[in-house]
Amino acid sequence: MRAKIVATGSYVPERVLTNSDLEKMVDTSDEWIRERTGIRERRIADEKEAASDLACEAAKAAFKRTDIKAKDIDLVIVATVTGDMPFPATACHLQHKLGLKKAAAFDVNAACSGFLYGLSIADSFIRNGSHKRVLVVGAEILSRITDWEDRSTCVLFGDGSGAAILEATNEDRGIISTHLGSDGGMWELLNMPGGGSRHPASKDSIKKRLHYIKMKGNETFKIAVRTLESLVKKSLDENKLKPSQLSLLIPHQANLRIIQATAERLGIPMDKVFVNLDKYGNTSAASIPIALDEAFRQGRIRDGDYLLLEAFGGGLTWASVLIKW
Repeated sequence: MRAKIVATGSYVPERVLTNSDLEKMVDTSDEWIRERTGIRERRIADEKEAASDLACEAAKAAFKRTDIKAKDIDLVIVATVTGDMPFPATACHLQHKLGLKKAAAFDVNAACSGFLYGLSIADSFIRNGSHKRVLVVGAEILSRITDWEDRSTCVLFGDGSGAAILEATNEDRGIISTHLGSDGGMWELLNMPGGGSRHPASKDSIKKRLHYIKMKGNETFKIAVRTLESLVKKSLDENKLKPSQLSLLIPHQANLRIIQATAERLGIPMDKVFVNLDKYGNTSAASIPIALDEAFRQGRIRDGDYLLLEAFGGGLTWASVLIKW
């Protein structure tokens, strides 16, 4: 028994924030941003939109591409670090919006690796027979926790959502293997310190700007490239596959230089790597499902293709999912 992705969907807000727009907000330039990140623009959610709203639109898009109905879903998993509220889970809000009456629902917080953690959990539940159909969504509104006065981080992030519907199958396709990892000793490299039990909301926490993303970019970059190289090799070696057998590598869309460096170290040509970072920036847990959906709609994924999804994020966390489409 395997878990097979039977449909994907994605949604991004209408508002576009370009690098030129950012030039008017902070001391930066379009050229500086493009050279260091590969990002040209990103999407920003409307003030009235919450993460569950974006998740709902992505899920609806996925349901339109399959015969599976809302009543058939057994489980809803939402990967996010920018949920509607601390509790209840954003997945519960999404379950209600979609009318998934019989589905259990919970969130996963693994930052940029969250969607792949969600796929791994869904795969495990389907393999053990406890669930037959699972909706996994990555949804983020990072613009709400972006420090628009910090030019080193505000150029990176955007908002969006992507979804996948998984179903049990006995066919020779679906999720082949998943690999998850983390190192909590390096949490300080990428975090948002305010809002939890360590630094609850207060006048002092607001004054110190603790409710915004903090990142040590150079250190994170170096560790990400090394970790992702090792992760991809492990994923392929354990399944007796060579990089040349991959039809498409879909990485977390964080930084073009990280993506290029990882591909080069693995000997994977860039025409086999899916990149949409230039349009959306880093959307954390939403980046891979958005990319997966776009790759499918562009005809870059066909039956029998081997796909590898890989991510690295705050925690630190990392994950990979190998799929035979």
